[in-house]
Amino acid sequence: MTPGVRIDKWLWCARLFKTRTLAAEACTAGKIKLDDVSVKPSREVKTGEILTVQLSQIKKTIQVKSMPKSRVSPPMVIDVYNDLTPKELYEQIELMKEFNFEKRDRGIGRPTKKERRQITELKEKK
Repeated sequence: MTPGVRIDKWLWCARLFKTRTLAAEACTAGKIKLDDVSVKPSREVKTGEILTVQLSQIKKTIQVKSMPKSRVSPPMVIDVYNDLTPKELYEQIELMKEFNFEKRDRGIGRPTKKERRQITELKEKK
């Protein structure tokens, strides 16, 4: 049996979080669950366990495959965990991104009064 690794370190090694600190904060905030129970950053994770990870817009379900000694490269992530999240959830998020019609380019400033009226008209038509 392989020894376990701290869950915050494993989440960082598996590239689910950019830093180990962010992974630990997610654990503390209750965004990482094992068997529907929130886990502390110091909890050891073992191969075969199924985790639920709440990222910004998506709730991923993953199964632990291996215990990396250090952070893995992006192509090697498939060797670390299985993504059990349904494909429909990813498709739904892509659709939500397409319907974000209020996005403005950065640096062009606030809309003018005329532009605000046009935006209001577009919103009311729906």
